[in-house]
Amino acid sequence: MEEFEPVIGLEVHAQLLTRSKIFCGCSTSFGADPNTHTCPVCLGMPGVLPVLNKKVVEFAMKLAIATHCQIAPVSIFARKNYFYPDLPKGYQISQYESPLATGGYLEISLQDGRTKKVGIRRIHMEEDAGKLIHDERKPFSYVDFNRTGVPLLEIVSEPDIRSPEEAVEYLKALREILVYLEICDGNMEEGSFRCDANVSVRPMGQQYLGTRTEVKNMNSFRNVQRALSYEIQRQVKIL
Repeated sequence: MEEFEPVIGLEVHAQLLTRSKIFCGCSTSFGADPNTHTCPVCLGMPGVLPVLNKKVVEFAMKLAIATHCQIAPVSIFARKNYFYPDLPKGYQISQYESPLATGGYLEISLQDGRTKKVGIRRIHMEEDAGKLIHDERKPFSYVDFNRTGVPLLEIVSEPDIRSPEEAVEYLKALREILVYLEICDGNMEEGSFRCDANVSVRPMGQQYLGTRTEVKNMNSFRNVQRALSYEIQRQVKIL
């Protein structure tokens, strides 16, 4: 293991504490009866048009300032097309080429007492998908569209993280900022703070990156550390 260096980048999805969804007036409250917080806009019915929630932009700018990002003078939404049962429109409204903010950083504390800057590549706004509900006793799954259109911020780090422990410290620091700014409750169990990780390993001293894998939807700091440790060991064994 000492011959190899892990390279980790994190993608965090933070659900925002707005009262209504990002492109319509439906409630974002958690725990309601299935499919009671929906409308023609978030269900993608023909002829409807989205209207951006101003509060989402304000929350995104607050986080961008807190993480030393550059805020773009022009920011553009885009359609991310894919087919899945919990995506009623057949596409997700997100941002790609023109995100709201880029080029920031977050300082974390290391175990030896030093601090380290982890770069933030981009922060962009997007809408959440619905939720599939599985029942092992039945040969089909249910779909709850209440979460469809709930506003998210996606925070993408640079691949500056070098251990599972650093990844956890970064997530804790980011969650602390989001909660302090009152833009996300940081509840990982309810899915309002979710993390995907891109992981690769390379020989010590090598500049170019190894083959990357993605570990998705980790819902606790402990699971993040365990999943990253396992994936790093798995890749090292292959090499």
